[in-house]
This record gives sequence, C-alpha cells and structure tokens, in this order.
Amino acid sequence: MSDDTTHFGYQTVDKGQKATMVADVFHSVADQYDLMNDLMSMGVHRLWKRYAIALSGVRPGQTVLDLAGGTGDLCALMANKVGPNGKIILSDINRSMMQVGRERMVDKGLVGNIEYVQANAESLPFPKAEFDLVTMAFGLRNVTDKAKALRSIQSVIKPGGRLLVLEFSKPLSDTLNKLYDSFSFNILPKLGEMIAKDADSYQYLAESIRMHPDQDTLKEMILEAGFDHCDVHNLSGGIVALHRGFNY
Repeated sequence: MSDDTTHFGYQTVDKGQKATMVADVFHSVADQYDLMNDLMSMGVHRLWKRYAIALSGVRPGQTVLDLAGGTGDLCALMANKVGPNGKIILSDINRSMMQVGRERMVDKGLVGNIEYVQANAESLPFPKAEFDLVTMAFGLRNVTDKAKALRSIQSVIKPGGRLLVLEFSKPLSDTLNKLYDSFSFNILPKLGEMIAKDADSYQYLAESIRMHPDQDTLKEMILEAGFDHCDVHNLSGGIVALHRGFNY
C-alpha cells in the first residue's frame, strides 16, 4: 500500500476517497443504525457503552467531546453526569448521523448542556487542552489516518484528562474468532439487507473490523500519539476493547 492509499474494508482506495465512501455508508444506514446495533450485538452494545462511561471518570462541571458521536448513546449516558455546569459536544463527520443524534437528545429532554459540531477527527477545530474527556465509540476504525486523528485528539485533552476508545477488536480465542467471523460475514450482511435495505454497508462493517488494529497495536498507537499511559479492557472475549489514554 502506498502513502496515497488506505483500506476501505478489504478494498484499497485513494486516501481522498475514503471519507466520502464512509459517509455514504452512514448516510445509508443512519435511520436504522440503532435498531441494527441492537440486533447485531443482541443488545450487548448498551452494556459495553455503560462500562466505558463507568471507567471514564466523568464528573460534574467537566467539558467532554464525544467524537463519532453518531446517534448519541454515549452523550445520553454522560449528560446528567456533567450536570448543568458541564458541557458535552456531540461531534460526527457525518451530518445524517449527527442529525439523528440531535433528534434523539431532544426527544430525551437533553438539551441544556449539549452542543453539536460536525468535524473530522483528523483535524479537530477546538483549542488545545480544551476537554477533560474525549470519547469515541465504534468510530476510530472508519478514520482514514488513525495516527493523525489520535494526535489531534491528544492535543485537545487537558493535562489530567483522558481518552476513551471503545472499538471492535480481536477475539482472544480461536474458537470465538471463528464463530465471530461466521456471524460477521454470513449473517450480518443479511440482517443489513433485511432491516436497513443495505447489505453492502454491513459487509463493509465486517471487513473494516478485520482491518482495524488489534488491542496491542492500538495501545502503541495511542502512546505514540503523545499519551502518557494507556490501559486496555477486553469485553466479550475481546470482540470489543476499551482503550483508555491518559494525559498526565
């Protein structure tokens, strides 16, 4: 792969194309995104997200950036924790997803301390050391230049702040890995076709997970981006991992 190309699932594409191709995926599935998450994880994604927030250390009065915030699951979990004197920015590169998130937050009555910013994680439009916490759930694997995004994120986190990356990862056992592969490539695209009328987007999802760095590789990338410490928490046998990066 050259410096000008990257992965889009198993395809090799020009770096300049990937963001548009990923955008097309999420424009297509935005309206059915939450339902599909429930179906393909059997609801367990909600437990993964609650666990992440439990380890976030988020407190009243803090300023939080929820990157790739999509339909707002993490944002909804944190809104009451930061309280009226805190602030959460729900940010996503995809306007369709962010619009669904905004509508969900309004429906839940979460309107006082949440703002919305469409932004690319690789070049965040925020001052340095602005946030106590940055969260990113199931979004990093879609970023074209992950190393650049992690450096951008590190720069906007305050000393003493932290990053949480919740993302699909590598199952810890061969048996689980084989079962997971069978589900991902045989069942998931069919669910996408039935529910979201889009099998291709969920084929891409399965492929993008396989192309994402494993637990140890992502930990090293977080440290190389300038974080002082990173710990890793495997969930559901490593199907998902929570990485926490700390700025000291």
